[in-house]
This record gives sequence, structure tokens and C-alpha cells, in this order.
Amino acid sequence: MEEAGSLAIATKGLTKALGGANVVENVSLEVPTGSIYGFLGPNGSGKTTTIRMILGLVAPDAGEVEILGASEPRDRQLKLSRVGAVVEGPGFYPYLNGFNNLKRFAQVAYPAQRRSNPRIRMLTDADISSSLELVGLLDARNKNYRAYSLGMKQRLAIAAAMLWPRELLVLDEPTNGLDPQGIVEVRDLLTSLNQNGLTIFVSSHILSEVEIICSDVGIMGEGRLLFQGSTKAFRSSLGDEFVVETANPGLAESILLQFGFAEPDSIEIQSGRLSAVLITDEIERVVTALVNGGVGIRAVGKSSPSLEEAFVALTGRSGHAR
Repeated sequence: MEEAGSLAIATKGLTKALGGANVVENVSLEVPTGSIYGFLGPNGSGKTTTIRMILGLVAPDAGEVEILGASEPRDRQLKLSRVGAVVEGPGFYPYLNGFNNLKRFAQVAYPAQRRSNPRIRMLTDADISSSLELVGLLDARNKNYRAYSLGMKQRLAIAAAMLWPRELLVLDEPTNGLDPQGIVEVRDLLTSLNQNGLTIFVSSHILSEVEIICSDVGIMGEGRLLFQGSTKAFRSSLGDEFVVETANPGLAESILLQFGFAEPDSIEIQSGRLSAVLITDEIERVVTALVNGGVGIRAVGKSSPSLEEAFVALTGRSGHAR
């Protein structure tokens, strides 16, 4: 694979078959360093399998993975020591407090960290306290895990992933099952970590949260990568809507079609409001034609599609992405 440059994750032709059928097929990801990259797709689209291949938990049948600029197995193993991940739901001892859970986790995880990077040292109590402070749980260090809210439990899992210095954090559905407060807590934490230089690769089914925090997105469908790029570019892939509020929406529709400003299937009328995806970007010509045609305009503007609208248009799936 060619050098990825400023990419934290780069895959080329990643393919995996299970049960005789490809669940991931020819996926080439490019995750920019410093980004929050949202990985979306319907249930069964291959997201989790792709994540497992990126982390070395599952071997691909074909393709290559580059992590933090390393593609050779020995180099990639070293780089993986700079990658934190939460792939399964957080699993901790319910009768231990947050601090002792992290301490126990560090003791268990240390041998694997050491194998990846011989320079890794055993963590001190101060290191564990720093990780708790990083995720906003230092004041709850002595509280038993079973008394933690779902949001606190997820933040503790992220603290475990961040115990050693990291450049990349990989999260699979970090807000799954959380109440609104827990979602906000995790969102604020990820935003803060990213502002401090951490690249974050996050799979999520809550599209509104992805739209708020993710600079880039990758959209999976039936094992293939359907779109990859900035969140803004994905939203604008449908085109901005031209919106007119008028008492004569039917007349406005006729004029748009007469002048060839829009296609019939792009026009929608709802109680005095017409919206359409225009073929032209000359809004002034459109407004002039409407006024000259006798359309009384109360308001006019442009409306960009939401991430969910763009997702549904691309995948044909409504509701949550999974």
C-alpha cells in the first residue's frame, strides 16, 4: 500500500467472507488524522466486521490495513499500542469502585500492551486517577460500578481505553442504550478528546449525534463502502432545497416546470410551502420568473438536507442506522 500520509486509518480492498458470502467487500477507508470519523450503515452492513479487521481481531481474506502510517505486521503491532478501543459493551466488576475497576483492568491488559510495545510501563495509581479525571469521573472514583449511570459506565470504558497514551480511539456504538443525558456526556467527552489531538473512529446509529460531532463519515451498505468524505459533502450530495412560502404553490410549481428550473419528482408542496431541488443555481432568475408569473412570495430561502435524509436517500433505509 502506498504511504497514507496524514491518514490515521487506511484500508485497501478489505474483504471478509463468513458462511460463504462476503460480509465486507473491497472496502477502502481513509480516516484523516485529527478527525472524528463517523462509520454508519444499516444492520448487517459489515461495520463491526470492518472494525474488527482494522484492530487485528479478525483476519481479512483480502486487502490491507494501515494504522497510524504502519502497514507491515510488526510495525502495525507497535502502532496498535497507540490505539484505544471499545468494541464490546463495557464489562467491569459491579462491586468494585471505578478506581479499582480501572486498576484491575490495567493489571490484566498490561502484558498485551507490553507485547505490542516493550517500552510500555505498568501504570501507577496516579496514572489511573489521571484517566478518571480525563473522562470526568475522578469525583466518582470511590463509587461502586453498579451505582454508575449508563453514561458513567460508558465513560469508564473510554477511560480504560485511554489508560496508556493514545493517538487513535476506536468506538463501536458508544452511545447505544444511553439516555439523553448520557449521550450528551459521551458527546462532550469525545469532542474534548478530539480537541486535544485524538483521532476518533466511531460507529453509531444515532445520526443526529454523528451530524453534531463528526467531521467525516463513511457509509456502508451490504458490505460495501457507499460514500466517504466530509459530513458536509455527504449532506450536500442531495443538493440544497429551494423553499418558497406562498399562497399559490401550485402556480409556483407550474412556473418551475415551465422554465425547466426543477424536475417534477423533486418538487414537494405542503400547506403553502413549496420545496424543490433546483437544476440551476441562479436563484435570482427563479425568483424573478415566479414574481413575473404572478406568484405572491411571503418568504424564500435554501434548506440543506439533514444527515438522516442523505443517509435514507443513499441506503434506502429509514429510522436508525445500525
